[in-house]
This record gives sequence, structure tokens and C-alpha cells, in this order.
Amino acid sequence: MSLTPEPPRPYWKRNWDIIVAFFRVGMLGFGGGPSAIPLVHQEAVKKYKWMTDEEFSDTLAIANTLPGPIATKMGGYIGYRVAGVVGCIGALLATVAPTAIIMIFLLQVLQKFKDIPWVQHMSMSVVPVVAVMLATMTWDFIKKSGETLGWLKGSIFIFCALLLTELLQIHPAIVILALIMYVFLPFSRRGLKK
Repeated sequence: MSLTPEPPRPYWKRNWDIIVAFFRVGMLGFGGGPSAIPLVHQEAVKKYKWMTDEEFSDTLAIANTLPGPIATKMGGYIGYRVAGVVGCIGALLATVAPTAIIMIFLLQVLQKFKDIPWVQHMSMSVVPVVAVMLATMTWDFIKKSGETLGWLKGSIFIFCALLLTELLQIHPAIVILALIMYVFLPFSRRGLKK
């Protein structure tokens, strides 16, 4: 008995899924862009299976080289990939609009109560959770680079990236662009030889 593949979801349901997924990302991404990356991964790769881990890694690498907030870039691209222009607009609005409205409201409230100790320490309680989310995602990327590049080559790239970004203070986008050029250079040389 063979299993038939699940039929594709209707267009309106895909758009609804995009809005729900990126609404969750926007509402739960405490701590800014980096903390939203594991949430986008959870929605796009694990829950809805809109892309593979490799495609997500490639998308994240390109998004990091471009200016602007990471969650909106990822949302815009994934929304477009899944449901075209309407999906892109839905993902962008779901990511940005609710948090912008809540931020306006909360900042007004916080200004009134900013001297209360529990208000001062409220955001600090979120930091450990964000650290764990980022550490988990970092370990996943380390494992993935070890599996695809080999552990020696992957470790060398990780060490060099760490050295360049943390010790030499080179912007991560420059490091990523240099690695992309390093990867595409052999292909361009092969094209010239033909």
C-alpha cells in the first residue's frame, strides 16, 4: 500500500500560515534580530517545512549581508517564496505591525513607571532565555558545517570568522561576502577556462 503525498495547501491557507508564523516570530522575538532567528527556523523549517536546513542557512547568510532587520528580511523572502508578493507583504506586516503598535503602547507605560525596580529588571530576565536559544542554534550550525565541510575545514572557518569578527572587529557582513566570493571564485575560473 503506497502513501499518496499530501496535496498542497490552498493559496489562502498558505498566506494565513505565513501571517500566523511571522506574527509568532514578531511577538516572541525578544532581544532583537538575533533572537528571532531560531524562531524563524522553527516556523519555516521545522513546523511548516517551507525550506530545508541548508536553504535556511543560505538564506540567513545572504540576509546577514544585507542592511536592515534580519526578521523582516527573512520574513519577506520566505513569504515571497511560499506565496509570492502577497505572502511577502503578509509576512512583513505580521512581523512588524503588531510589535510596533505594542512598542508604542509599552514605551508610554514604561515612561510612567520607569523608576519601579521590577520594571527596570524586567528585560534582564529575558536575556538568559535568548542566550540559550542562540547557543542552541549556534551548535546546530556548527554541527551542520562539520557535516558538510568536514570537521577540520569547518573548524578552521569558524576560528577564522571568530578571529576576524571579534578580535579584528571586521563587520560580519564583510566576512560573509568574502566567504561567498571564495566559494564562487572556482566556478568563475572554470567558466573562463572553457
